[in-house]
Amino acid sequence: MLENSNGIDRATPGEHAVTRAFPPAASWTSALIAAVIGFGGTVALIVQAMRALGASVEQTGSSITALCLGIAVVGALLSLRLRMPIVLAWSTPGAALLAAGVPGTSWSDAVGAFIISGLMMVLLGAIPALGRLAEKIPASVASGMLAGILLPFCLALFQVANADPLLTGVVVGVFLIARLRLPLYALLLVLVAVAALTLLRGQVSALPDGAVFGVLAPVVPSLSLARVMSIAVPLFLVTLMAQNLPGLVVLRSSGYDPGASPLLIGTGLATAVLAPFGAHAVNLAAITAALCTSDQAHPDRARRWVVGMLYAGCYLLLALFAPLLVRFFLALPHDVIAALAGVSVIPALIGSLETALAQKGEQDAAIVTFLAAGSGLTLFGLGGAFWGLIAGVLAIMAKSLLQRKGATGS
Repeated sequence: MLENSNGIDRATPGEHAVTRAFPPAASWTSALIAAVIGFGGTVALIVQAMRALGASVEQTGSSITALCLGIAVVGALLSLRLRMPIVLAWSTPGAALLAAGVPGTSWSDAVGAFIISGLMMVLLGAIPALGRLAEKIPASVASGMLAGILLPFCLALFQVANADPLLTGVVVGVFLIARLRLPLYALLLVLVAVAALTLLRGQVSALPDGAVFGVLAPVVPSLSLARVMSIAVPLFLVTLMAQNLPGLVVLRSSGYDPGASPLLIGTGLATAVLAPFGAHAVNLAAITAALCTSDQAHPDRARRWVVGMLYAGCYLLLALFAPLLVRFFLALPHDVIAALAGVSVIPALIGSLETALAQKGEQDAAIVTFLAAGSGLTLFGLGGAFWGLIAGVLAIMAKSLLQRKGATGS
């Protein structure tokens, strides 16, 4: 095995023979499964988030279309340019933040916040000093904020049982069994089971009027400091901590080292450009990326970038039919959407709680952040995610100050 200037191994002539003999269907299958899992497992939460922000049926369809286009086009360009399987996704934790809502937020306010969040990601990638500053944000506090954002959705899954215990039982049962046997496909299997249950019960109402094929409905953004602080900043942080950083780890563990800058700049620009059409965050994928960067996707690591291109092609097809898929989810009962949204963020909640409580000296600050972010607190037009972040940072600063004073006094 030889190595090229990008640090990627090049196959020797004998290995090229193995590559030619390897069934090309493996790359197609990996890309297709990754796209279906990434889209189907969390699209209900995206729909819920956009509707919570006041988006119409057409604007919600535009949001999904724009997100799919960003994932496809930017992912393909990065994969082609870097010769690596760059797999993108939308921000599921970011959607949870948006679905929690901030009172008084209009759709144009939200779009303005999306643009600012994307530009913040571009600046982070373009200015190394900002990257070093971002690294100083305690992981315990950032993860505590994310956990607080996700908690209400997970609780809503069980609150649904007040009206529909069977639905909650099916969702939880399928999820737990699948996590033991087929963890990667757990959310997709839950979606299939819930769709089957809903159809059998005849609970799918008529589809709302709207387009069948991909549509982009632009809106003029509006900007306010309150929305920047309560939506843009938390959205930027959860996308960075829960999506982009884990996505970089997946790439590096598979032997690729593209550098963070081109990926952060590329995804940030995609978000900012597509935000007027409703795209809240285009970012690196993590879990589904593992499917496209493994040896099973393609035996030749130097040629594995083709899988990233195939994955992008799958999202182009999803963009084509995004409005129809959105209308289907809008035809489902509210409890079904709430249950699907709740179960879709359980894996993220587990990971964020583990990180938040891992640092013993910062557990108090993490819990304060977690409780404030999940409380639904709104002060001065700023939501709980912002106040949770402020509370956690202040708690750590106060502890550090007291410890320094104690050391000085002794």
